[in-house]
This record gives sequence, C-alpha cells and structure tokens, in this order.
Amino acid sequence: MTAAALAALSLAYAPAAGAVTPTLATADYDCGTWGGGQARLTATQSGTRATITLRSAVMTPVAVGADSINATLTFAKAGGGTKSFTGTRNPALPAWGPVEIGPLSATVAPGDTLNSYFAGPALTMSIFGFPVSCDAVTSQSPGPFVF
Repeated sequence: MTAAALAALSLAYAPAAGAVTPTLATADYDCGTWGGGQARLTATQSGTRATITLRSAVMTPVAVGADSINATLTFAKAGGGTKSFTGTRNPALPAWGPVEIGPLSATVAPGDTLNSYFAGPALTMSIFGFPVSCDAVTSQSPGPFVF
C-alpha cells in the first residue's frame, strides 16, 4: 500500500506531459514596407497539437476584421528542416494597431526544437489579398521552443 501511495504522489508532482518550454519568446522580424520590430510569440501544446500566437510590432494601416488574416509562421527545426504553423485566426484589429495572429496550429513530435527561420520568409500573411512577407532577423529569446 505504501508503494502505491508513493507512486500516486510521484505522479501528482510529475511535470505535465506535452508541455512546451519556454511558453513565451520574442524575436525581431523585418516586414519590408509594412515595418518591423520585436514580436512576442506565445506557444501552447496539448499532446502532439501545438499552437503559436504572434503579436507583432507591425501595424496595419486599416481596421482588419476577426479571422481574416491567412498566415503561415515557419520555424527552423534543430537538426534540419522546418515546421510551419498555419491558420486564419486573428482578433479584430483597429487601424494602426499591432498585428496579432493566431493561434496558428501544427503537429509536433516529442523533442521538436523550433527557432527563428532565416532561410527565407519566416512569416507570410495575406491581409485583404495583399501579401506580406517577414524575415526573422534574430533568434528567439530566451531560446527556441522545445516540445
């Protein structure tokens, strides 16, 4: 009975499976004529499903309705390759407000380590049919997302 109680207690204090660390990171993006600057990336994970929400320093010159920005956020995977998070999710954005997209979703594997992507556009968006491409100009801080 003592062994069962100890096992139950150790499970109660064990870290949750499928947790991403860190859950918050920042990175700088250059979106050309749309602007640039620091973006805040918030990650969540539930099993193999992961989401990223990005709040950017890029401003939209006009109001944008909810769930109308089609976006892809690409990360470099440690060891090679990329992982893209996609979706058409965003809150309603006021004119001259910062662009916020997400949650964008993807499937991840245990141990996936994802950081800023430098071999092309890291973030692509379509806003009212206008393509916006953003390049990552810094690695994530405090470090890559580890799922």
